[in-house]
Amino acid sequence: MAKHNDTGRWGEDLACDMLVADGWAIVERNWRMNHLEVDIIAMKGDVLAFVEVKTRANMDEDPLEAIDRRKITNMVRAADCYIRTHDMPHQARFDLFAIRGTHACYEIEHIPDAFEPPLKTYR
Repeated sequence: MAKHNDTGRWGEDLACDMLVADGWAIVERNWRMNHLEVDIIAMKGDVLAFVEVKTRANMDEDPLEAIDRRKITNMVRAADCYIRTHDMPHQARFDLFAIRGTHACYEIEHIPDAFEPPLKTYR
């Protein structure tokens, strides 16, 4: 496996550990539907969290810079597909995790309910 894949997997493991420690149940990891993907889907009570994890080995890089409008739109579409295909009337929220560093020294930031789904726009 490529080094960036190992780094990403490690970051997702850290995010899962934090969510579980906070009382969340991990429902899915790396859920896919066609080209859409969600890193982590977690549930707590009647809330379903769709979680994106961005991990960078370089402490000088901001992982959140990779979260652009297209990524947010795809997260929302994936969440919609998941809820419809699983017939889940839960509340949904979108969380972000930004992780920088290595196993030896890292920083982790969790942004719960990071954004509201954008309104659909037509071209």
